[in-house]
Amino acid sequence: MTSACYHCALPVPAGSRFTAMILGERRELCCPGCQAVAEAIVAGGLQHYYQHRSEASANPDTLPVQLLDELALYDRADVQKPFVRHDGDLAEITLLMEGISCAACGWLIEKHLRRLPAVAEARLNLSNHRLHLRWADGQVPLSRLLSELRHIGYAAHPYQADRAAEQRAGENRLALRRLGVAGLLWFQAMMATMATWPQFNVDLSPELHVILRWVAMFLTTPIVFYSCAPFFKGAMRDVRTRHLTMDLSVSLAIGGAYLAGIWTAITGTGELYFDAVGMFALFLLAGRYLERRARERTAAATAQLVNLLPVSCLRLDSEDQSERVLLTELALGDRVLVQPGAVLPADGVILEGQSSIDESLLTGEYLPQPRQVGDGVTAGTLNVDGALIVHVRALGHDTQLSAIVRLLERAQAEKPRLAQLADRAAQWFLLGSLMAAAVIGLLWWQLDASRAFWIVLAMLVATCPCALSLATPTALTAATGTLHSLGLLLTRGHVLEGLNQIDTVIFDKTGTLTEGRLTLNAIRPLGELNSDQCLGLAAALENRSEHPIARAFGRAPLPATDVRSAAGQGLEGRVGERLLRIGQPAYVCELSGCPPPATPEQTGQWLLLGDRSGALAWFVLDDRLRSDAPALLAACKARGWRTLLLSGDSSPMVASVAAALGIDEARGSLRPDDKLQVLQRLHAQGRKVLMLGDGVNDVPVLAAADISVAMGSATDLAKTSADAVLLNNRLDALVQAFSLARRTRRVIIENLLWAGLYNGLMLPFAALGWITPLWAAVGMSVSSLTVVLNALRLTRLPSASVKPLAKPPVAGLSRAGLE
Repeated sequence: MTSACYHCALPVPAGSRFTAMILGERRELCCPGCQAVAEAIVAGGLQHYYQHRSEASANPDTLPVQLLDELALYDRADVQKPFVRHDGDLAEITLLMEGISCAACGWLIEKHLRRLPAVAEARLNLSNHRLHLRWADGQVPLSRLLSELRHIGYAAHPYQADRAAEQRAGENRLALRRLGVAGLLWFQAMMATMATWPQFNVDLSPELHVILRWVAMFLTTPIVFYSCAPFFKGAMRDVRTRHLTMDLSVSLAIGGAYLAGIWTAITGTGELYFDAVGMFALFLLAGRYLERRARERTAAATAQLVNLLPVSCLRLDSEDQSERVLLTELALGDRVLVQPGAVLPADGVILEGQSSIDESLLTGEYLPQPRQVGDGVTAGTLNVDGALIVHVRALGHDTQLSAIVRLLERAQAEKPRLAQLADRAAQWFLLGSLMAAAVIGLLWWQLDASRAFWIVLAMLVATCPCALSLATPTALTAATGTLHSLGLLLTRGHVLEGLNQIDTVIFDKTGTLTEGRLTLNAIRPLGELNSDQCLGLAAALENRSEHPIARAFGRAPLPATDVRSAAGQGLEGRVGERLLRIGQPAYVCELSGCPPPATPEQTGQWLLLGDRSGALAWFVLDDRLRSDAPALLAACKARGWRTLLLSGDSSPMVASVAAALGIDEARGSLRPDDKLQVLQRLHAQGRKVLMLGDGVNDVPVLAAADISVAMGSATDLAKTSADAVLLNNRLDALVQAFSLARRTRRVIIENLLWAGLYNGLMLPFAALGWITPLWAAVGMSVSSLTVVLNALRLTRLPSASVKPLAKPPVAGLSRAGLE
């Protein structure tokens, strides 16, 4: 069994030797980052943090990499001016923290900083992850504080309020206050109103009856003029633009019931409708608040892309001297020095050097690609091996990252055809209801003017779309909660309903169907050294590399010296007196002059280790398929869906995964716009598409697909662009989602039929004067309650209806793109 890292709870790779003494025991750790953080916490006397925490800590490898000289930029007065405030000898700053997982993180951060003599105050708000810091900047620079936070595993950067984000937060607070006011005052107004009913009016004096009527009116007035203000504003907008929405009918019903209640409170004749007003407001405001929060996840998606770019870069002057500058100071035509492990700040062309570039965020290709002089590079990608000098060709909105954002915005702006039809149908429904109320009102005005107003009000209340508006959302909410308990978070309400129309599924490969990380599967010695000795020599070389392959070898028992990288070929270095190479067979065998040995037939990423005497051992690494991927493909096949694999990875890998899982069609080496074109062709054929992915390169397709699902390990941009997120990365949750979608559709149809039956019966009865507004409100409440109770049946967990297929062979990596 694979053990879990004591710091971050990620699996510890086979052969890993990273450990630390924590709480009196030797603990296993997954990487040198977790080891360094754990040792820093223990050295600071704060190891009790591990006893207090309720969740695993963030893996420091996932936090943004910041160089010391980049942190030093925050010591410049011009850089500090927007976010540092001074009060005498003390400076104040608000930092946004990354990597916080539980309340114990706050305890650790505050304790660690307060031990510094220059820190006067360190206070962390766990709700928004903002750290308020006051310190003597004359004694300790800001860069030192940021570095201290890095040592214990947390990244921090100055918080600057974004105007759009602040506006959204303010609107959310206002909507929540309106909802709270409506709920609180409705409950009080309902009690006052019910006390005046004949059923409850026992020995109630006329004076107290009048007082209760006025109390109910005063309690309802804030609901109407404060909580329901958005409905009335929307109705006025509808009148001006001649575009009918639910706001108009809701406003007429609420306003009419409120005016009728005032008339009753003044004259003492008729029914009080203040409780109906509060109930309308509470139901409708709650629905709109949930809808607002779902829309915000989409609105914030493009802002996440900015985090992919570095804060600063090394700019070269005419004498080839490097100076670290902010990204905003960079200009077209500048030359930048990009060190190994750094993110490229702009699109450009390589002038000097050769390296491997990790383009996984843009292309999905897991292994870095070799690049040399004259090759183009893209902003947001990672330089892995060697130093590069790049000529800047594009900045800001002209970069490829910005092109992906534009694709995302265009895809999100395209409204599905069914949504357009639903909008038009809703307008005709409202128009018909209003015209019917107006015609019936005129008829009753001729027949009996004293009853005309009450009959029109009863019709407006009876046709108020409360049950209809709850029919779908309540069912989706119940099903959403059920799926959330299984680890599938739905961020948009149309997912479960839309799954019933899906007939095509598009899969990404790396990190979606596969685990997305290389593991060392086997060692085949070729000489006198055994497997452990060969692994020790290989790990010594790989520990000096930033390449993703290096993580699969674990910690080396021996140090290596004079290690250098040959881009696209491998590593060379000394372990003791032995000169070694690891990487491509031809490159390794140059040391001994011997012909390269035959590569084994087993699929995988094969690396050769050798010295001057010849080849020493083969190492095979691969990216394994997820164990629950076969069950997901079986569920898709059982429903007759077409399956496609679209990946930015190389074609041999894609074909291997597709063959192992039985996927209908597979295409590799695709860029984001290529994937979007495939999706658009499928849409042109009338297909309904489900997309499952995890990278920035999948974002345009995730946004444009009918249903999109992102893995829990996906980038923030992919998750905010998707309709659902697999929080636990378990694909079998999708299998259960397919079954639950059918049950949800059944419940939605039942709810809509019931709501339609209610409106169909109540409307003619109200028009004939057989139902008073009070009974119309009661009937609407009963109808709404019936819809809610029926939806609660979906809280029962579904059972997977498809048995998983036999576990396929491990998907091997292509032999292209070695060190």
